[in-house]
Amino acid sequence: MKKNILVTGAPGAGKTTLVKKILGGSEGLHAIGFYTEEIREGGVRKGFSLVATTGARAVLAHEKIKSPFKVGKYGVDVGCFERFLASIPFREKSVDGLVVIDEIGKMECFSKVFTALVAELLASDKRVVATVALKGAGLIESVKKRSDSDVIEVTRENRDSLPGEILDRLRSPNIP
Repeated sequence: MKKNILVTGAPGAGKTTLVKKILGGSEGLHAIGFYTEEIREGGVRKGFSLVATTGARAVLAHEKIKSPFKVGKYGVDVGCFERFLASIPFREKSVDGLVVIDEIGKMECFSKVFTALVAELLASDKRVVATVALKGAGLIESVKKRSDSDVIEVTRENRDSLPGEILDRLRSPNIP
């Protein structure tokens, strides 16, 4: 089995929900990382926030953010994202468990700090579970081709069984 698990799938397939379930069931795995949540106002998506396992929170993108970095109608606050990443002790030696990243996507890849961190973590001794956009070039495409990573596509059919399967795999002594 490969040490990195990359979860991909169409928007709305359940990637973030899967990550939250993995984090919820990760006791004993010493998980650290973050997931993304939609910011909704009046039932309408207005942006995306970040939530770290440490409790830190930040806004990644919002309709009201003025930025040279845009995905659709959302301005991406790269500086805020990088400060958020710096608050998570990914590189500390004491962090020897599971690293969770949601997601390796177009918004996140505007940050050179993030792209370097992802490359470093995937190549490290740490086990990584990350969601990755279904489509995209650059880092999005390259991480899916890594020989030390398994790519799993989440679908409506398998999204309920995948969290348990991935947690069982992470607890297996056969993973480096």
